[in-house]
Amino acid sequence: MKKLYVSMAVVALAFVFVGRAVAADWNFYGSARMTTFYTNIDKEANGTLNDDTDLTHTLQGNSRIGATVQSGSVGGGFEYGTGVNVRKLFGTWNFGSGELLVGQTYTPVTLLLSNQVYNGDNGLLNGGEFYAGRQPMLQLKFAAGMGDFKFALVSPTVAALTSTTVSTAPAAPGTVVSTTTTSLFGQPGVTETDVTLPKIELSYRFKGDAWFAQIYSGYQTYDAADAADNGKAITSYVVGLGGAYSWSMVTLKANIYTAQNPTQYGATTATAGAPAGSAYLNPVWNGTDYEDASNMGGLLMAGFSFNDILGLELGIGYSASEVDVSGIKTEKTVMTYYVQLPITLADGVFIVPEVGNYDFGDLKVTGATDTKLGSQMYYGFKTQINF
Repeated sequence: MKKLYVSMAVVALAFVFVGRAVAADWNFYGSARMTTFYTNIDKEANGTLNDDTDLTHTLQGNSRIGATVQSGSVGGGFEYGTGVNVRKLFGTWNFGSGELLVGQTYTPVTLLLSNQVYNGDNGLLNGGEFYAGRQPMLQLKFAAGMGDFKFALVSPTVAALTSTTVSTAPAAPGTVVSTTTTSLFGQPGVTETDVTLPKIELSYRFKGDAWFAQIYSGYQTYDAADAADNGKAITSYVVGLGGAYSWSMVTLKANIYTAQNPTQYGATTATAGAPAGSAYLNPVWNGTDYEDASNMGGLLMAGFSFNDILGLELGIGYSASEVDVSGIKTEKTVMTYYVQLPITLADGVFIVPEVGNYDFGDLKVTGATDTKLGSQMYYGFKTQINF
């Protein structure tokens, strides 16, 4: 008899869930994406005596399957990527004057302006656009004036990163300036990090019929501490402005930002450039305190739609980093260019040929000979089917 009661309870509970699922509006979607690209890295960039060319032909990591759900004032969504990777998982509640979001999705500083497809739909995220990923957060959104205002408490990004101090000795021709890597953040005796606040992000997007502009900012701080709990603050921030304007067959997009310690913030921007990539976007210990690393960047993009089948997009991105320790300044820039011809073969079926180049410029260090960091050229196409 006990088993019968348990079975009846399970069936009743199942009917409750089914009833709620039927009442909700479920919209499932998916996207399968293959990347087929040749990449040529010259000898300065790969640190060898020869250039190197390799083919990448594989399923992109941002292929996905997911759904959005709406049931009255309550909604949500989820999205999984390859390798059972949770890209999005969130719920929303529209309480009349605004919306509360709980879970993981894109944060308020996200714009996603460029359609660059190389490297898994890179979108100039490591050279021109500031991007901190899809993160767990509590977010409030309100309608305000001509647009929407967002305020979010985001999961902080804390990593035991090393700090790199650059030598002033001139480098031999064709070699990178010598470096010395020290302990956690370069501060002797550091054993832990103390976090007291979440990451804070704000944005306001105002828009018209054919345009939008978005102001955004983010702030994070925590301490790198020793065994006696004596700490020094690691503070990161970003402030930026971006937007787009469309008319007829033409779309123009632009973005500009400035940031401090973007690696600690968790920005993809911090990895810009294969050689000497993020080493100069970390704060550097000068013996008594941290010298903050600075980063700025921007992008310009123009898109043309000739008809329902063929389009054209051209983009350029710029990212510059700098750290100054006791008058020794280290500077590094990355320029990215690309052109693509998106082709729509059928509804939801696309192929996007693209060619582009990363110019890593020179590593400039006070008192040292400039070091050429080389370039990386690529060409190929992305194939995508949305379902």
